Amino acid sequence: MDALSGSPLGWLCLGITALFGVTMLCMDKRILAERANVLVWRLLPALLGLLSVATLGAGGGLVVFCAVCLVSSAYLGGRVLLPVGDKAVLITGSDTGIGHALAKYLDNLGFVVFAGVLNKDGPGAEELRQTCSQRLSLLQLDVTNVTQVKEAYLEVSEKVQNTGLWGVVNNAGILGFPADGELLPMSMYRRCMEVNFFGAVELSKTFLPLLRKSQGRLVNISSMAGGIPLPRFAAYGASKAALSMFSGVMRQELSKWGVKVAAIHPSGFRTGIEGTPDLWDKQTKELMEKLQADTKQDYGEDYLLGLKSYFLHMPMHCDADLSPVLNAVLHALLAKRPHGLYTPGKGAYMSLCIFCYFPLWFYDFFMSKMASTESVPSALRTSEAESKDL
Repeated sequence: MDALSGSPLGWLCLGITALFGVTMLCMDKRILAERANVLVWRLLPALLGLLSVATLGAGGGLVVFCAVCLVSSAYLGGRVLLPVGDKAVLITGSDTGIGHALAKYLDNLGFVVFAGVLNKDGPGAEELRQTCSQRLSLLQLDVTNVTQVKEAYLEVSEKVQNTGLWGVVNNAGILGFPADGELLPMSMYRRCMEVNFFGAVELSKTFLPLLRKSQGRLVNISSMAGGIPLPRFAAYGASKAALSMFSGVMRQELSKWGVKVAAIHPSGFRTGIEGTPDLWDKQTKELMEKLQADTKQDYGEDYLLGLKSYFLHMPMHCDADLSPVLNAVLHALLAKRPHGLYTPGKGAYMSLCIFCYFPLWFYDFFMSKMASTESVPSALRTSEAESKDL
């Protein structure tokens, strides 16, 4: 401790360390269940600061202390959640899937929930009426219907009045018919963009005055397909990628108003977005009718029908537990320092890292191996057979 006692810089380091530790202890108002973990991160800079001064001297100790303080501050800022209080949140697409589960989850936590549904008299809306508290309000809300969006704004504004709207969760979305991009009709591209992107933009622009008033949160439910290219998700992925880019730009632009924006990129979860067998039959028929003759011949009818069979089994490979997504949305809504991007679910973050940091040929190879069991178009099977004969 000679360096500490003999140097003004050492005394300054010790003083700052002590002041930091005392301040953090005084600010600790978190619940007892979390206090032990929080105290460790708040005392860590103080302990390391004293140790570093003793071993490295005053200058080195001060550098280490400052570095640990930054790491500790960043960690705690991401963990500290604001109280729910009377915070009001609007959720779109609450009939089924993530939106439905999120409406129940937030209502149970004490939020004032506005659940937008496509059908106010449907089974999803009725279940919310039966299971949720009186705080939850149902809104007839098709995000592609400008009139319904404006009516929802007026109803929400009237109910929140001076408290403002704390959060908007753009969850409403459609999957469309996952197939090779060449096979999809233009109507499918337009429909995905209309619901998944333009609907979210329309709703965000309409409700932003309320979010600016409360300095609240805008949360957009994108998809893993919105961050990385996935085969057979050209229409869906393009619409979600647009939503993710919109989120990033709005995060930068709205920061000056105190509004925080986050995008959620879930991996595969069982939400019912894939639709029903009847819907698949209808979409398959539409796809077959609109294909050009040469394209239909090259791919083969068995390949086209195999698309429906493959994706009807898609839910079997998805996680039924939606809690990772719900927890990510809650963190985006209440964290003092929410992340700009969340990747809940198995494989979502790993796939994004491979796409972003590895050569593209490696990513393409990785995806081709994952899809190696899929069927092959008719023309390619014929070419392979001819090559073997030669």
